[in-house]
Amino acid sequence: MSVKQSQSVDDGVNAFLSQNSKTQLVTILGATGSIGCSTLDVIRLHPEQFKVFAITGVSQLSKLAEQVIEFSPQYAVVNSQEAAKQLSGLLQDSQSNTEILFGSKALCDIASDPSVDIVMSAIVGAAGLMPTLAAVKTAKRVLLANKEALVMSGELFIDAVNQNGAQLLPIDSEHNAIFQCLPNDFEYGNKHKSGISHLLLTGSGGPFRELPLADFSNITTEQACAHPNWSMGRKISVDSASMMNKGLEFIEAKWLFGMDESDIEVVLHPQSTIHSMVQYIDGSVIAQMGNPDMRTPIAYGLSYPERIHSGVANLDFSTLRDFSFSSPCKKRFPNLYLAIEASKQGQAATTALNAANELAVHAFLQEKINFTQINQVNDMTLQKHGHGNLTCIDSILEHDHLSRESAQAFVNTMIEAQL
Repeated sequence: MSVKQSQSVDDGVNAFLSQNSKTQLVTILGATGSIGCSTLDVIRLHPEQFKVFAITGVSQLSKLAEQVIEFSPQYAVVNSQEAAKQLSGLLQDSQSNTEILFGSKALCDIASDPSVDIVMSAIVGAAGLMPTLAAVKTAKRVLLANKEALVMSGELFIDAVNQNGAQLLPIDSEHNAIFQCLPNDFEYGNKHKSGISHLLLTGSGGPFRELPLADFSNITTEQACAHPNWSMGRKISVDSASMMNKGLEFIEAKWLFGMDESDIEVVLHPQSTIHSMVQYIDGSVIAQMGNPDMRTPIAYGLSYPERIHSGVANLDFSTLRDFSFSSPCKKRFPNLYLAIEASKQGQAATTALNAANELAVHAFLQEKINFTQINQVNDMTLQKHGHGNLTCIDSILEHDHLSRESAQAFVNTMIEAQL
């Protein structure tokens, strides 16, 4: 089994393609995370329609090895040479023909490979931006579960989609729901033609929707990661608990659908059965409903415009609880309103906020700062780096780097104050 840093597609792919000519080839960026695993669950149900071309992972190498053995992709990509050697060792007795690559260039290569039809972008955080853009620039169908790509690059990302003829389908349950509720003739940024009044983003409010505010500084990592409705990774679970996740989704919705901030409203819906809604100027509201399971939007993205079985149980309306709705409290969820404000300020602000939040959440998960200090780090970083004009990817990446440095400095100050 070979371990290589990165290379273009080689002759071995031709044999791979000849065996799978009737199927669509899928690259999964972030295969070991919750979205990646759910994507593989759906593909497992439809082996005649989809074949895994490449998968990637970072830390869960044992799980990645299991996926390689089951799905036999052409490539598996990890982040370092050491990880590649570890994965190779885990596969040495499996007789696997999967080629192991490592490095950021390899991520872009498997996302832009000419043979790939669909790219699932499910890498958490800023690390997903460049491979997702690589898929966009080669006109793939991109299933976007990495909201940070749009939060960081916004207009540049959408411009790349339009200029290269890529097909961008949102996979976050809220944006996928809105996509399904829009009229067939919807034009990006033209809400008036479609008679749209508002996009209504629903959010459960997470595990702390009713927790006394006085207890927030004592929230543990285990409590923050215990979402009442959804099964997610640790980082996104913390973001959901602080509602930063909904704030990032707010920014994402702005760019996905070409809306102003005033066109988007966040509504708390603890049952997580209505995934989001579109309100029209005639007073009607169209909602998309379903059990809280990411396999539903994933299946829709893979098969669009058709529908296929996702493995998710149908809603049983005879057992549904009453639906309830409310507005999110600013004191309880300051991160949500920080994200909305950043969206109004522009690209530098949203890039800085995303960078700060990744650093702050990581520090919280390592138990170096408390839950309320996540917002403090985000706020201070936004104040310092929330202004400026970012006109290219290089400037965005540089701004991201500088914002992370500042956020880390703020975290270090908080740690020292506790000693």
